[in-house]
Amino acid sequence: MEFSGTFELEDATTEEVWLALSDPVMIEHALPGCEFLVAVDDTDPDFDALREEHADRDVEPTSDPAVIAERAFEEGNHYAAIIGISIGPVNPTFETVVTIDERDQPYMEASGEGSAGDSSFEMSSWMDLDEADDGVEVEWATEADVFGRIAQMGQRVINPAANQVVKRFFSSVQDELREREIAEGGTVEQAQSDEDGRGIVDRILGRSDGSKQ
Repeated sequence: MEFSGTFELEDATTEEVWLALSDPVMIEHALPGCEFLVAVDDTDPDFDALREEHADRDVEPTSDPAVIAERAFEEGNHYAAIIGISIGPVNPTFETVVTIDERDQPYMEASGEGSAGDSSFEMSSWMDLDEADDGVEVEWATEADVFGRIAQMGQRVINPAANQVVKRFFSSVQDELREREIAEGGTVEQAQSDEDGRGIVDRILGRSDGSKQ
């Protein structure tokens, strides 16, 4: 199955959007049904232990580049999540592991798999950011193989559910960006105004020479 689309995030720069989408905590808060999203050492983690450790934690998204730099997604690393989703008459909760295969602003690519009882999936996905007239255009695509009970429902049931998750996710990202603008305003630009802050932002954005792109 293939899913793709474009979503525009208004009143934001590509660096602000990339910074937000680099933060696993922000992704966790924005992704519907996500209990947690944390870095793990391999692709076969103990989900019971992870749930006990992380499910009730209280970690808020931030626009502070220094904080995000400590926990930002890294190319080659693995991330575990437990995600509940409604698909037709069923509400599976998937134990999921995602690997960041490529991450170079403004492009990110990931692959992963998940299982929930009698259903499972394997997927690969990518996103690309581009400046738009009123903000940032996020182009994304996912290719997924679905197995088990969910696969029997077919694309006419799965596609609307997947599209709804994506729509809610990007709407939450938009809300978060607006809240940051109101609360702190210009965090990325302010950080880049001094040498230490510029180095932090460059690391998150995948730059090594400190130059602005």
